[in-house]
Amino acid sequence: MKDRNLRVVVLGAGMAGMLATIKLREAGFDQLALYEKADNVGGTWRENTYPGLTCDVPSHHYTYTFERNPGWTRHLPPGVEVQGYFQHVFAKYGLAEVTRFGEEVTEACFDNGRWHLRCRSGLEDEADIVIAATGVLHHPRLPAIDGIDSFRGALFHSARWDHSVTLEGKRVGVIGNGSTGVQIISALAGKVEHLVHFQRTAQWIMPVENGHFSPEERQAFEDPAVLEEAMDFAGYNASVDAYTQAIIDEESEGAKGIAAACFGNLEQSVTDPDLREKLRPDHKPLCKRLVFSPDYYQAIQHPQSQLVTEDIASIEEDGIRTQDGVLHELDVIVFATGFDASAFMRPITVTGRDGKSLDAFWADHPKAYYAISMPDFPNFFMLNGPNGPVGNFSLIDIAEHQWHYIAQLIEKISAGDADELCCKAEALRDFEQRRTEAARETVWFKGGCTSWYLDSRGIPASWPWTYSTFVDAMNEPQWADFELR
Repeated sequence: MKDRNLRVVVLGAGMAGMLATIKLREAGFDQLALYEKADNVGGTWRENTYPGLTCDVPSHHYTYTFERNPGWTRHLPPGVEVQGYFQHVFAKYGLAEVTRFGEEVTEACFDNGRWHLRCRSGLEDEADIVIAATGVLHHPRLPAIDGIDSFRGALFHSARWDHSVTLEGKRVGVIGNGSTGVQIISALAGKVEHLVHFQRTAQWIMPVENGHFSPEERQAFEDPAVLEEAMDFAGYNASVDAYTQAIIDEESEGAKGIAAACFGNLEQSVTDPDLREKLRPDHKPLCKRLVFSPDYYQAIQHPQSQLVTEDIASIEEDGIRTQDGVLHELDVIVFATGFDASAFMRPITVTGRDGKSLDAFWADHPKAYYAISMPDFPNFFMLNGPNGPVGNFSLIDIAEHQWHYIAQLIEKISAGDADELCCKAEALRDFEQRRTEAARETVWFKGGCTSWYLDSRGIPASWPWTYSTFVDAMNEPQWADFELR
């Protein structure tokens, strides 16, 4: 792959950044740097350490294809094990040799055919190619609630969990009931004096088993052939394709099966009819990102748990007051309120060819050709960029397919076929038109809910086609859609 002695800089040492760095080194790139603003690898798995943190992708499918992990202890991997896995990969592949921790890139400017980078520390660098692997959900979002600064107890976002706070014997309130809020409630139910879950919109809960792998099974998985058989690639890929088919066709068998499982889980798990109705969503399953849980319904029915569906009026010194006038006295408040899904590599100031500003280019909403390239931002490629696939499947798998595509773009530059390479403006316009039209036909748009999938226009900001369509698209670039200078 490598002919010219190009310098490549990778932004972010999470899952995608590590993948890019490993693959670049394998391809022979030795002028390489991986910048990470924090002091450790892992991205979201480094930053999230809340009780109950669990990946909702089957353990053995949440790994790089080239570095399987036979040692998972649960069918769904605990967050601490996922972080441990990435630390293991970082060490095994010698990425410390090219990584700069504690260096937050604040500026990236394309000038005279190269990217000029500046870090908050004052460090400067230049690169022929930049790979932005900064992640999607990493800027915590706090709701605008009156009195948020008046609370006398402990208050923090789930991605900034304060482990110095003892929860035993405490009254704990959790705001937000996506996957994070659900996992926290499940982990704390019965372990604190009183647990209050503040629910704005009910979520569909998909039942899932999360058993343990026995020591004998983990030993057997050391044999790659045994592990491969256990992973059942055909079955897993079929389930992912059925899931993505369900997004675009509510009459598909996958959509009907998911809906039936969610309906049945609610009806069979919640005995109190009043509580059941409070937990019943007013939208179609899959309209929001599906929540997988083996035990949330049991946790919220614990005698020391309480579900509150009244809107929050304010936060006061002693707790949260809801619109009905009730003060819920609390010692700890946790915001499981998600992230800014439109940030991507921002707040880095990115300036492309002829002074083109990324902030101006994304003023209406983030956009990129197949989530990877943008016109007038040459040799700047993204992993898990805007409008890429997100959902209840492995983003490692998605990133590997994207890397296969990006590697072919880099090869053009490396071979000397182009000094500057990016998608054409008309190619992005055509892609955005097709993507927007398709997105309007998905359950995310038609399902009757609001979610973080929607951009500022109310259009789903994700891949609106099937998984297999994505895999086909990532197989080889449509070179007519690219500008090579």
